[in-house]
Amino acid sequence: MTDLPELPAKALDTSPEHPWPVRHLSAKIGEYVHRMSGVWVEGQIVQLNRRAGMSFLTLRDTEADVSLSVTAAGRVLGEITEGAHVVVHATPTFWAKRGTLQLQADSARVVGLGDLLARIEQLRRVLAAEGLFDADRKVPLPFLPAVVGLVCGRESKAEHDVVVNARDRWPQVEFVIREVAVQGPRAVPEVGAAIAELDADPRVEVIVVARGGGSVEDLLPFSNETMVRAAAACRTPLVSAIGHETDTPLLDLVADHRASTPTDAAKRIVPDVAEERSRVRQARARSSAAVEQLLRRETERLAALRSRPCLSLPEVLIDARQETIDRLLGDARRSLGQRVVAGEAEVSRLLAQVTALSPAATLDRGYAVVQRTDGSVVRDPHEVGAGDRLRIRVARGELAAVAEGTHEARDVDAVY
Repeated sequence: MTDLPELPAKALDTSPEHPWPVRHLSAKIGEYVHRMSGVWVEGQIVQLNRRAGMSFLTLRDTEADVSLSVTAAGRVLGEITEGAHVVVHATPTFWAKRGTLQLQADSARVVGLGDLLARIEQLRRVLAAEGLFDADRKVPLPFLPAVVGLVCGRESKAEHDVVVNARDRWPQVEFVIREVAVQGPRAVPEVGAAIAELDADPRVEVIVVARGGGSVEDLLPFSNETMVRAAAACRTPLVSAIGHETDTPLLDLVADHRASTPTDAAKRIVPDVAEERSRVRQARARSSAAVEQLLRRETERLAALRSRPCLSLPEVLIDARQETIDRLLGDARRSLGQRVVAGEAEVSRLLAQVTALSPAATLDRGYAVVQRTDGSVVRDPHEVGAGDRLRIRVARGELAAVAEGTHEARDVDAVY
């Protein structure tokens, strides 16, 4: 008989030439899981079946699409019903033949509302410290969005309230609707995916997340961290319309705008066409009144200006100025005439002085100027010798002469 080859001791030692058979791998997984100790697991109960004194259920994670099968004796769950949020103490069991993992529960208890609210409060403080609720992050709503994205439950009253009321206010508004689960374990991933999808649509100008009222437990998904962060990452203005006046999930705090109800959200996202028309009429009336008042005031101002003398009798100003000009012109002429007369008298006086002092006047009185031929003036008889040629200038011309000699000087006054 041929000996079978020895199997690798560890998974790390396997190879294409030396693999593990499926039964061997399944047994190894079972051995590993069997060594695990009991563990407390938190989740939400879905698909609960009770039969033959046993309870068969699926425990689903509240934030991810992950679930595990759980079996428990009937007394373990007691009065716990489907949909409850529980913590279960269970031992992992691996069924080698089927290759499935299952939990054997020996204890279970419902997570109290107080515990859930305490967790939400702790999460609120953490997110607030990160600044996700700050007012400066809020994006204003557009005045008149052409396309509105709506995230709501399937065939829900919230959808009806938003769509009908919005179209009553502005019939032309268009909606892109994403119907998703708004409670239960699938609410978080479906709502988050719908927000991301609408945010990526360039046509959508506003996103509304709407759900009607419900218990605190029903509204827990809207305080889930994953959903809140998905809303915070949304770049399109987001309106949260969850529950009623008294309900305030964390989605309300991170949204750009909070509406107390879906109907209130419809009033916030679009204006009322009747109200806007009324405002237009009022604005037109105010504008017309303002224009009429302005025209009336300016007409009165023009009338007041026209009644002034400068406009009613403009020649009055011209006449006054003409009189002033005539007076100044007369003064100027008289002043100029006086200056001319005074100037003429002064010129005559100076002329007389110049004439009296000029050499010509002296010559005209009978005096003469004797010059040698070189032009020099003879002032002393001794400067001329007998026979010197001389020039004698008189008032009416010149004479040529020849010196014969000199004589002694005589008294000039005696000559004349």
